[in-house]
Amino acid sequence: MDDQRNMRATTALLLRSEGYFVLEAATGEEALQILSSGRVELMLTDLKMEPMDGLTLLKKALEVSPRLQVIMMTAFGSIESAVEAMRQGAFDYVTKPFKEGELRYRVERAQERARLQATVDMLAGEFNERHGLSALVGRSPAMLELTSRLVRVAQSDATVLVQGESGTGKELVARAVHAHSRRKALPFVPVNCAAISETLLESELFGHAKGAFTGAVRARRGLVEEADGGTLFIDEVTETTPAFQSKLLRTLQDGEVRRVGESTAVKVDVRIVAATNRDIELEVQEKRFRQDLYYRLNVVTLRVPPLRERLEDVPALAEHFLKRANARSPNPKRLSAAAVEHLMGHNFPGNVRELENLVEQAAALSEGEELLPEDFPLRPHTRVGGAPDAPPAPLTTDVSSRVPTLAEAVEEAERRAIAQALERYAMDLGRVAEELAISSTTLWRKMKRLNLRPPGGEHRE
Repeated sequence: MDDQRNMRATTALLLRSEGYFVLEAATGEEALQILSSGRVELMLTDLKMEPMDGLTLLKKALEVSPRLQVIMMTAFGSIESAVEAMRQGAFDYVTKPFKEGELRYRVERAQERARLQATVDMLAGEFNERHGLSALVGRSPAMLELTSRLVRVAQSDATVLVQGESGTGKELVARAVHAHSRRKALPFVPVNCAAISETLLESELFGHAKGAFTGAVRARRGLVEEADGGTLFIDEVTETTPAFQSKLLRTLQDGEVRRVGESTAVKVDVRIVAATNRDIELEVQEKRFRQDLYYRLNVVTLRVPPLRERLEDVPALAEHFLKRANARSPNPKRLSAAAVEHLMGHNFPGNVRELENLVEQAAALSEGEELLPEDFPLRPHTRVGGAPDAPPAPLTTDVSSRVPTLAEAVEEAERRAIAQALERYAMDLGRVAEELAISSTTLWRKMKRLNLRPPGGEHRE
């Protein structure tokens, strides 16, 4: 992009002769319009232009297309400005007049970086899909805090205790820990202690020798050995007996497992991720769970928030589950704004699992193409004391009877998420942007659009 026609035409001709597909723009506004198509990998732009200069165009272009590679063209005396452009996100700069070979070299480097970034994005997407990480849906402060802590702890071999109510997705969190760890290429082995009797659980976890008990017709490795080198996920660990807990503690302490009916131990290298839906500290106080095992498991705690604490994630979760249901159905459905508002007024005692079941049921039974509030029959929710719970405050301040559009509902959820993060970090915009996984520029733009102003000042541009 260049506002000098001859310079623009000459540069475009050179790049076309090298086999590049080139689009020309005479102004910054034209360039932004072209970029909005999402098909441009590289932008070559002059620094000194009117009415929109190169730095302003750079800022706006990266907001439109964050993966865009930008090369700034500048006169020799403006190199400082070109360096500033690189600080703001430009890939490279070239000084005018430049030689054809120099321009070709810089464009090739930018194209190579664009291809590399595209490959990384593709592999990251495939990796997430393969390991189910995309199921950790949600951009609420509670979920952002969880995922941030999860990624940090995953890099180590620390034992992890996942706490959360039934239906919150504790196993998904455990799988995410494994998927982000150095053990990701090795087995992830889950065991649900609540689903297996105590006698069978010991054999299932530790294995047994031939003839160790009736029916043991051959020796068998346990799940701990199956997980060697990888991760063992022990779900509902508080459902076990003190006798079993003692044997599990010994395995954690010694790094070895002894099969039922054998006297020799086998060394294992296993990372433990345990989970419970109970108050484990209360279980320790009531002598139902061994304190020494609790300390062994509770090296790092990941708390999975109940859905009622992150209702702003309901629209995204509902769309996620509906997309999955539509993939299995010849008659795809869509969510109405009224249905989304209806769902966000519920406190979901069954958590994410309840929402998933509601969406799948509605998608299967609804006769129309659009899912309406009546397609989601919700049971009345009650307080702990037994009295009916008052419906939550509406997300919007509009007291009219008009049903908000889906876009309005999503915008209000976004406003709440940003406002809560601003309050959480005392208006530290750098930390807010980091938590919400957006750039500071994008945060400022969203704050301006949503009319969220910092105290004592106007928005910066």
